[in-house]
Amino acid sequence: MADFEPLRAGLEQAVPFNQHLGLEIEEVAVGRGVVRLPDDGQLRNHTGTHHASALFAAGQAASGAAIAVAFVDELPSLELLPQDSQITYNKVARGPILATGVLGSDPEALLEELGREGSVEFTVDVSLTDGAKDTVATLTARWLVRQSQED
Repeated sequence: MADFEPLRAGLEQAVPFNQHLGLEIEEVAVGRGVVRLPDDGQLRNHTGTHHASALFAAGQAASGAAIAVAFVDELPSLELLPQDSQITYNKVARGPILATGVLGSDPEALLEELGREGSVEFTVDVSLTDGAKDTVATLTARWLVRQSQED
């Protein structure tokens, strides 16, 4: 089994906004990324529950973590660009939240298309769960991955 710890640690440091929120990348694997949103009073809304924006950020981070391993060998020469996202809030979110992103496509097929076309679009589905394992929100993110556009 490959060791993705260096990638996990690098992803955790790569996005300053995610650091600001205290997001922790718990796991990266082929087609899967898990991000922990801490229970922090600074991330709450007026009702004392997690702010919708914090949940969205955790979901978006999990979707990015889910795709990183699929493209790990080519990452330095790629641009990973979120195209759009749809989130559904199912219930109020309290306590630490785990956002689990799952790539909806075969990584090998994505790499083949990227090599052939120079870019590829796909979606990642994310489930955000609380400590009781209740789904508090779901998010679908559509990504575009393409060869870097040098200026």
